[in-house]
Amino acid sequence: MGHKHHDKKPTTRMGMSRRKFLGSAACAAVGSTTFLSSFTSLGMMNSLAAPRPALGAPPPNDYRALVCILLAGGNDSFNMVVPTTTEPYNDYATSRSNVALTSGELLPLNYTDPDGINYGLHPAMPEVANLFNDGKAAFLANIGTLIEPVTKTQVFNGTAPLPLGLQSHADQARHWQTSIPQNRHAKGWGGKVADILAAGNSNQDISMNLSLSGTNLWQAGETVDEFTITPQGSVGISVLGGTDPFEVILGQGLDNILDQTYNDVLKQTYAKKVKDSQTQHEVFTAALDDLTPLATQFSATGISRQMRMVAESIAIAGGLGMARQTFYIRFGGFDNHGELLNNHSARLALLSAAIGEFNQAMEEIGMSENVTTFTVSDFARTLTSNGFGTDHAWGGNAMVFGGAVNGGQIYGHYPSLALGNDLELGNGVLLPELCTDQYFAELALWLGVDPSNLEDIFPNVGNFYTPGTGNPIGFLNL
Repeated sequence: MGHKHHDKKPTTRMGMSRRKFLGSAACAAVGSTTFLSSFTSLGMMNSLAAPRPALGAPPPNDYRALVCILLAGGNDSFNMVVPTTTEPYNDYATSRSNVALTSGELLPLNYTDPDGINYGLHPAMPEVANLFNDGKAAFLANIGTLIEPVTKTQVFNGTAPLPLGLQSHADQARHWQTSIPQNRHAKGWGGKVADILAAGNSNQDISMNLSLSGTNLWQAGETVDEFTITPQGSVGISVLGGTDPFEVILGQGLDNILDQTYNDVLKQTYAKKVKDSQTQHEVFTAALDDLTPLATQFSATGISRQMRMVAESIAIAGGLGMARQTFYIRFGGFDNHGELLNNHSARLALLSAAIGEFNQAMEEIGMSENVTTFTVSDFARTLTSNGFGTDHAWGGNAMVFGGAVNGGQIYGHYPSLALGNDLELGNGVLLPELCTDQYFAELALWLGVDPSNLEDIFPNVGNFYTPGTGNPIGFLNL
């Protein structure tokens, strides 16, 4: 792996003794948002002259989509993927004490790493275990936000630039969505990718970025924002298009208001965004109405219903003229300072079932090779127990799924879970070795971003990978 260091921007170096590090989990400052930010989910680019394909057309052969699932709160990912070989498992059990899973309950993974270590998956995740063993899922070990590669010694003597707001929910969730951890950046890498690729969609009436969880940072670009949908579909302005005489009058009046030209730029911008959103709603809803229901059965849980809508949106992509798309889902409940074992198991069971159902749906519509689903989270949890659960940490494990994934493998080096090792910073906080830039750059390349654009999206990527030299990690077929 090539390393390059660039003097692109000043970074704050933090003096960080071991004592200071362990006490540094401060809450993030939440900046004020502008008035218009409430309406970013309505934002769209203007329609181009390209004709829209007929409703019901299948997605094009070169269709590709990314599905991002934010495991909000900080997933305890070292209880998700666990070593089962005797010595490393014993290190795990000793460090985790009363929050350790027993080796007998772990679901076996058909994988042995270069050190001869075998692994198991959390017992609540049989669907994910099956996908991994079928070569359709992979894990990324000990990954986290980094500005440049650092060592434990550099952290403690204050000679390394560190991500802003380590162990802070707000900051770390932001950094995973922007991949610019040295500051509180206002645009997401998914949005920046869409700024580059959205013009390839023949239909410019619908955003490339669809969100099942409202306005989000990951899909916020300079010119492309997310279009918010719900598990039931798109929500428009209900008085438009009604047949009741009173609704017709209201609709005509609202149309007139939205068609007016305003001198006030704020009013003009708001009216345009509302009108564009209504256009998207009508086009999207018409395409959904034309869709033959999927045969795949989804559970009635919230996450499964969201994944079903993503699957249906992909099924109508051809009819909407979409060649590239992103989808965003926020799945919470992972901030388990207490009752970790029960709460974590319940959340992972819902997630695993939804991922299994979604994979089945992608195979049903012939899009498994064209859709890659991946997880992000604020951070991992401490290896040590607080008596009831675990606290905020840093490096952890992520998951990626899909037919294009070089699955059945764990990428990166799964770390020793023994306390006091060269990556353990105290209380079971692990220094990450893989960087989010490598993870996200590979996803962006797979979606179609040219290597020459990577450093515009991920300013620090050159510290971990030289664009144009192959896969940053290797978990995808590019």
